Amino acid sequence: MEIGGIPALRAWRKRQTGTVALVPTMGALHSGHRALMERARQTADHLVVSIFVNPLQFGPGEDFTRYPRPFDEDIAACEEAGADFVFAPAFIEMYPSAPEVTVTGGRMGAVFEGADRPGHFDGVLTVVTKLFTLIEPDVTVFGLKDIQQFSLVRRLIADLDFDIELIGLPVVRDRDGLATSSRNEYLSPGERAAALAIPRALAAAEKAVRIDRALPPDTLDVARRMLDIGLETARAEGGPDVRVHYLSLVDAATLQPVSDHFRGSALLLAAVTVGTTRLIDNVPLEFAAE
Repeated sequence: MEIGGIPALRAWRKRQTGTVALVPTMGALHSGHRALMERARQTADHLVVSIFVNPLQFGPGEDFTRYPRPFDEDIAACEEAGADFVFAPAFIEMYPSAPEVTVTGGRMGAVFEGADRPGHFDGVLTVVTKLFTLIEPDVTVFGLKDIQQFSLVRRLIADLDFDIELIGLPVVRDRDGLATSSRNEYLSPGERAAALAIPRALAAAEKAVRIDRALPPDTLDVARRMLDIGLETARAEGGPDVRVHYLSLVDAATLQPVSDHFRGSALLLAAVTVGTTRLIDNVPLEFAAE
């Protein structure tokens, strides 16, 4: 396994024959990342994992400086996963000067996470475009926990004519049901207990659709009640401060809110700050035709 920045990457890439898969990360690798790497390893002859904490996607007051950077552990995880190259550029390599030309997420990037974190997806799409250009992957694998990010990368590939296959990996969860995330390590035991209200609310909504054939309004009501109950219980027990940013039912293709009688593939999206940690999660739902 080789490790390096842009010059080393370019030299390595010129020597390769066969297909290349990319798993972009900001490091702090966990079981979700390992699942991404395992899936990518199955799809191509060579695996590149990028580790770069991208400052463009952090807004003022966000956790850029405290974002975990356990580089040695990350390298060991990449080697165990069978990575051929770990692209770990220095900040100055990726941004020798403040970029004047960037990629924007448009209307799809201005809702949900984009509404609460203006410019976030512009930063994500700009760095992903740079990674695609530098690495020239045939395949890239993203997790579906960050479903809005996945949807925007899908549009990026289509709109800018990248010849790259995009694979989405379903949400990976810890044993207690919480979606795996590098930010989970910020949670205290009490905060983690409160955060479990999120996957429980999503699971209740999924059950309502799958078993009770609930329509969108009832499905959203089930999720809201379960989330409220869970968070109120945490507050009553002296738990952490919590803030629900959104709990929304949207069309899986457009991320637009669904109508009351929607039929087809939908997503239930949630974002909640527990203590000082923002957590996102989602569940796919299928509303069958009558």
